[in-house]
Amino acid sequence: MPSVSVTAILVYLCTVLAAAVVVLTRMLLGRGRGDHRVGPALLGVHTVAGAVAVLLWVTFLLLPDDVGAGDLIGVLALGCWWVVAAAGLLILMRWKPARGRRARGGHEHRVGNLWLSLAGHLGMVVAAVVFTLGYVTSAV
Repeated sequence: MPSVSVTAILVYLCTVLAAAVVVLTRMLLGRGRGDHRVGPALLGVHTVAGAVAVLLWVTFLLLPDDVGAGDLIGVLALGCWWVVAAAGLLILMRWKPARGRRARGGHEHRVGNLWLSLAGHLGMVVAAVVFTLGYVTSAV
């Protein structure tokens, strides 16, 4: 029975969680739900890059080692994951209170949504790091 490394297990677990973050972000913010609106372009980048990342990454994980295009698919998937992580951090910035003369006041943040957003989007950065380490160390 072949042994599976801890890094490989983390990569597979993070793959499922990262896909869930992409889908949940789209569901919650795509319908205008949530405490603040996120621009459609940023949400679109997050969603499209996330969908492409999931498809490419799962393809990379399922390909046999001897497939020549596997490395290219893995690198493209990693690039997409990093775009998703960056877009997620920008989405997370919506929680930062606005300042200045023209700032709108009265925004009540729901603490549960803040923690969910923090866990999801900071977790996406962690997932991108885990994916990169898994790729670089050939654990997957």
